[in-house]
Amino acid sequence: MSFQTITYETVGRIATITLNRPERLNAIASGMPREIREAVEKANQDNEIHVIILTGAGRSFCAGYDLIDFAEKPGTNEGAQGAGQPWDPMADFNMMFQNTQDFTALWRSYKPTIAKVRGHAVAGGSDIALSCDMVIMEDTAKIGYPPARVWGCPTTAMWVYRLGAEKAKRMLLTGDLITGTEAKEMGLVLDAVPADQLDKRVQELAERMQGVPRNQLMMQKLMINQAYEAMGLTQTQMFATIFDGITRHSPEGVWFKQRAEDVGFKQAVKERDSGDPIAPGVSRDFFSF
Repeated sequence: MSFQTITYETVGRIATITLNRPERLNAIASGMPREIREAVEKANQDNEIHVIILTGAGRSFCAGYDLIDFAEKPGTNEGAQGAGQPWDPMADFNMMFQNTQDFTALWRSYKPTIAKVRGHAVAGGSDIALSCDMVIMEDTAKIGYPPARVWGCPTTAMWVYRLGAEKAKRMLLTGDLITGTEAKEMGLVLDAVPADQLDKRVQELAERMQGVPRNQLMMQKLMINQAYEAMGLTQTQMFATIFDGITRHSPEGVWFKQRAEDVGFKQAVKERDSGDPIAPGVSRDFFSF
């Protein structure tokens, strides 16, 4: 199987999937979600593999979706159905929900998945990391979902299931980034260690699990995951993915797109995350009828 945006290798009972666009901080490009799912399926079909590690090449795990060209391109966001067509929320949902399902192949995998995070796991990158069973971070790495401020909703919706309602709201109503140390203290990730200990910590965990029979690993995962399915994980992801499309087409979302065209995506993001009011003069009293 030939991959374009990731690499896949196995050593003994451990498979490693590496997001492989280091020049763009492993930002999510077209095809990457599908390749992640295909690599997970490959590992699941290999009877020699017991554990999957997911990491990123270079200095970052994943900086989110690669949106610079999309955001700065003049014109409205047509969605999935092509240029010149009005936005169709269901076409948008169909496109993005496929990505959601591809990312959560890590969650559904019959074999344990461990995210090894250095640098950043932000926006869509946090969707990927939090879809893994366990996350180990560098203590100084950053994780969060800044597009929650405008132009995004985390489609995998794993924040609430990992943190509970109050802490999930603290993260998604601010869009703040937190360090690996803070994420561990909050209970978002399993562990946070200094950079020079990250590889060793992940390897120790993977090696501890690799001796367990595959059927035991599968049964324990299915049992635990079923509890979250019973709480409505799939339905929550459906709503989150629909809302994600709406955020890009709300009045404030359209303002952000125009701002990215005018001053560049990076400057628009800087303004979005500054704490100043977003889209001044655009926001309306939502509850006035």
